[in-house]
Amino acid sequence: MTPTLEPGDHLQDPDHWRALPDLAARALGGAVLAANDESFAEKESLIRPYPVVHQAHTFGHKGQIYDGWETRRRRESGHDWAIVRLGIPGTISGIIVDTAYFTGNYPPRISVDACRVDGHPALTDILEADWRPLVPVADAKGDSVNEYAVSDTRRCTHVRLNMHPDGGIARLRVHGTPVPDPTGFADLPLDLAALANGAAVTGASNAFYSNPVGAIMPGLPASQADGWETARRREPGNEWLDVRLAGRGTVRVAELDTTHLKHNAPGWAAIEAHDGDTAFTLLPRTKLQPDTPHRFVLDNDRPATSVRLHIFPDGGMARLRLYGRLTDDALAEMRRRFDAA
Repeated sequence: MTPTLEPGDHLQDPDHWRALPDLAARALGGAVLAANDESFAEKESLIRPYPVVHQAHTFGHKGQIYDGWETRRRRESGHDWAIVRLGIPGTISGIIVDTAYFTGNYPPRISVDACRVDGHPALTDILEADWRPLVPVADAKGDSVNEYAVSDTRRCTHVRLNMHPDGGIARLRVHGTPVPDPTGFADLPLDLAALANGAAVTGASNAFYSNPVGAIMPGLPASQADGWETARRREPGNEWLDVRLAGRGTVRVAELDTTHLKHNAPGWAAIEAHDGDTAFTLLPRTKLQPDTPHRFVLDNDRPATSVRLHIFPDGGMARLRLYGRLTDDALAEMRRRFDAA
């Protein structure tokens, strides 16, 4: 079961940050903007979504081919760096630096800095930003998943990965909590279940085949693996997914998308809403079709803070969208958090 997560939980339980979304993911709009050197392997590899691949004794015109970022052997003082734009700005709770297959050419030490530059800054603005340390210079191991907890609670838009002095890194993961800019909402209806708007998956009955956070990711599902899918249920009952909404708001339209789920879609679904200790039905048990985007207009004027999506009896949900409006108090709280972070 996916652990229940609330903002700040990582301060009490450092293991929680591993379940938070990767804010630098390419699927969220992350990008590697610059690196001081990429002589052996390109910087863009750092945020590739798939596991690291490697085949020994495969040489290109730059040497052994690596699925990662690798710099030259440094012959002068200093260190190498790469700058990553977060796809969704937010507070960072943990960093993963994966040096898979880098054995004699990994950096012995790394550090990570962060900055906040809102809007759409040019690279020159980012380079001149006020950078602060997230992970001070720390030891790293080769061919390993190196994990570093972060206690900084300020909003970040970019991170800078530093290798001391040089070497290769396969993947960078930046786990944290989205802190969206509410001015972009402009008092319009929005997807209250979207990760990009500050929603979060807080629990799931089963996550055998895929991370449940996939159900609230942006964009159209790309494949059967892009979403939430459970194991086959062999006992009575049903599977469920809990989502904390971006803020307290009123949901008027629900979209349940089973695209690519042709023989493993749920037979039916229902949505239960929660507002504090009060629970009510948002969508009664409704039949679903495989490989189909479903759109339901809801007769609802009650605000909620979270929902539980029930699927019967099991299966997958590629995307969950819940369109509505934030309450005035929720929007004010989101503005306060944005300004404070």
